[in-house]
Amino acid sequence: MQITRRLEFDAGHRIPNHNSQCKHLHGHRYTIEITLSGDVITTEGVSEQGMVMDFSDVKHIAKEHVVDAWDHAFLVYRGDKAVLDFLNSLPGHKTVVLEVIPTAENLARVAFDLLRDAYHDTYGNHLRLERVRLYETPNNWADHSR
Repeated sequence: MQITRRLEFDAGHRIPNHNSQCKHLHGHRYTIEITLSGDVITTEGVSEQGMVMDFSDVKHIAKEHVVDAWDHAFLVYRGDKAVLDFLNSLPGHKTVVLEVIPTAENLARVAFDLLRDAYHDTYGNHLRLERVRLYETPNNWADHSR
């Protein structure tokens, strides 16, 4: 069985070497979907009986490991020195420095890596992260799968 939880966050980025508008500082209303697989929990009397995982737990873990860190932050590639220097000059600015250029593809992979070990198989139901889908816009997204 698979389940998916969707969350949204706002963040800025730029693609430094891009040939069009994305080379400029800008932001998006990102959507992230977390897809987990596992057996339906059959343990009598537990809160999660009949579920793969409680959706509120899926949300809590995603927020803790990705969403809260990236929400209202500027996601910047470590090699984008001019922008990194500018952001560092802003006192208290929320900046997330990445080892990769913050494209939708790379952000989906980074999010997957951050979440991979965060979802634990508490009930022996073979729970595992299957996919992270990251929407940069409603019409454009990237998937990173196990």
